[in-house]
Parts: sequence; C-alpha cells; structure tokens
Amino acid sequence: MRRRNARLPGFLRQWQGRLSRLEIYVLRRTLRAVAGALGVMAAVIMLIDFVEISRDLGSRVDVSAAELIGLMLMKSPNVILQLLPFIFLFGVLAAFVSLNRRSELVAMRAAGVSAWRFIFPAAGAAFVIGVATVVALNPFASWLNGRYEAASRAMLDTQSGEPGASTVWVRQGDGRTQVVIRARERDADTSRLNDVSMFVYVADDDGRRSFQRRIEAETAELLPGRWELTNAREAAAGEQAVNYATLSIPSNLDRAEAFDRFEAPRSVPFWRLPGTIDRIESAGFSATQYRLRLQELLATPLMFAAISILAAAFSLRLLRLGDLPFMVISAIALGFLFYFLAAFSRALGEAETLPPFVAAWAPPLLAMLSAFTLLCYTEDG
Repeated sequence: MRRRNARLPGFLRQWQGRLSRLEIYVLRRTLRAVAGALGVMAAVIMLIDFVEISRDLGSRVDVSAAELIGLMLMKSPNVILQLLPFIFLFGVLAAFVSLNRRSELVAMRAAGVSAWRFIFPAAGAAFVIGVATVVALNPFASWLNGRYEAASRAMLDTQSGEPGASTVWVRQGDGRTQVVIRARERDADTSRLNDVSMFVYVADDDGRRSFQRRIEAETAELLPGRWELTNAREAAAGEQAVNYATLSIPSNLDRAEAFDRFEAPRSVPFWRLPGTIDRIESAGFSATQYRLRLQELLATPLMFAAISILAAAFSLRLLRLGDLPFMVISAIALGFLFYFLAAFSRALGEAETLPPFVAAWAPPLLAMLSAFTLLCYTEDG
C-alpha cells in the first residue's frame, strides 16, 4: 500500500483515505487523458507560434533558429494556459468515452455506483489544478510572456536604428489632472528627459477631460514630488506663451517605476495584478481590463471544474443506444460555445458595458449550471 500511495500526486494522497479504489482508478485515467491532451495541444500551439514568429519577426530581423525557438518557448506557455479549458474538455471526454467503450461505466453503474461519485473526484482534481494554475503557473507564464515582448521589441528597435525608436512616453495624474509626457530620449543613467513636451488635461465634475495647457522644455528631471524643467515654454489655450528658465511641475510618480510601461493585462502575473491596478488608478487611468483579468483568473478553477463535469456528463450515454458519437460532438460544440461566450463577455467587460465581476464569473457559472443540469437529467432522469 505504501508503494502504491507513493506513486500518487500530492493532492491524491490526501484524498486516499476518502476515496475508494474505484474513484481513484477513474481519477487516474482522467488525469492521464488530460496529460495526453495537454501534450498534443502544447505541440500544436508551439508549432503554430514558431511559424508565426518566423513569419512576423524572422522576415524583419536577422535572427537564428535557436533565437526563434527561444522566443517560441517564451510565448507559448501563456497561450497554452488560455486554452486549458479545451484541454480539460478533450481529456475528460477521451477518458470517459474510453471507460464507456470498455463497458466499465456500465459495470460501475450496474453495481449501484452513482455517476456523482466517480465524476466529482475528477472535478475536484480539475479545481485543484485550476488553483495551481492561477497561483503558480500563471505568474511563470506571464513572466515568460513579458520576456518575449521585451525581447521582440528590443530586436525590432535594434534593427530599425531610427531615432524615434528611443522616444519616451510617461503618464501621470490624479483624480482631476492628467499629464501626458513625451520626450525625444532619456538619459540611461538618470531620470532626465531631453526635448520634452507635456500635455496637461483637467477633468470637470462629470469626469470629462479637456486640454488645458502645453509645456515644451529642453530637459525635464524627475525629483521627489516634482518635475524640474529647464528652458521651458508654457502655452495655455487662448493665452500668450510664457518662457521660464526653470519650472517645477508637481508629480506623484515614483522614480523607480516612472518609466516602466504598463504591461498588457495578460502579461501581468496574478500576484502583481492588485498592485498594478492600484498604480494605474492612482495615475488617474482606467484599470478595467486589469480588474477583468484578475476576476477571470479567480474564476479559472470553477471553469475547469465545470468543463470537467460537462464533458463527463456527455460521456455517460450507453454505447449500445448509439447516441454516444452525437453526445461527444455536442460536448465539443458546447465547449466552443462557452469559449465564444467567455470571449463575448470579456469584450463587454473591456467596453465597461458589464462590470468586471459579472463579465468574468458569468461564463463559468453558466457552464457549471449547465453541467449540473445535464448530469441530473442523465443520472436521475
């Protein structure tokens, strides 16, 4: 028993005392099928990414095959994580259809074993894997994706050699004032900007922003609590321009983070999302997409569990009734339907038509309710 227990994953060893041999057998078959689906899907995604990177980047920059493979390995994990619901759908379907073809499901149910009993351990495993995906795999994949974007951008900037490639954009603001800063270049050793343009916007009581003034300066240096400008020229709307030898502009930017670009929501690791949201909102900008991404990650374990239950429920049809192929095709079609529903809900959330919480949690909750409904109908009539 000790040898057999030692072969099980950690979370299965914790369930060993609660699950029967039958449930662990079904769970093992399910995990093996999901692992096989993951391997096939990962190979296809990496091949597609390699071809795409070779076409988009390889045609513009002189890079070796090893560098292209490195870029592919940095980009693919994030894409694989996005398609994990499909991996669970195909894996669970393959596992339970195999059990059905070998009449094992028939024997289990004839022995009085309820479908709820051998489906829910697999759903629980999917939930646990979803939690691990969010807290461990997502930060790693997001870090790799950020490395990929930085590396590809550096390659393109180096290849172009244009002066505009070093253009610096900085944003700052609070609840009322927003400042967009453009500089021709930045001193690599300091926070001093050269050939600076500042565009100042002020928000009214209704939240609408209007242009207030523009400031041109020879240099701008970020000091604690302010920008120090030299040889500045300020022009307000409808007023005559004023020249200053030096001019101070209040700033709430931190010197260490002022020149960091706001990463794309999918490139921000789970643990950094709350801080990124606070930083974006403290600068006076909307963080809706980042809030939506945070809620989507929190809903990931529920989505994995719902897809697993849904796929298993579609596989319980008796093989002799001849409807199993139709049920499998229906399960795949329904999986794609939920995927497009999630994409549509995400678009509504990004457009602020739906609150981020509703846009992120509605698809997995709907999938879970559909899975429970189908399982109740199949098992209990």
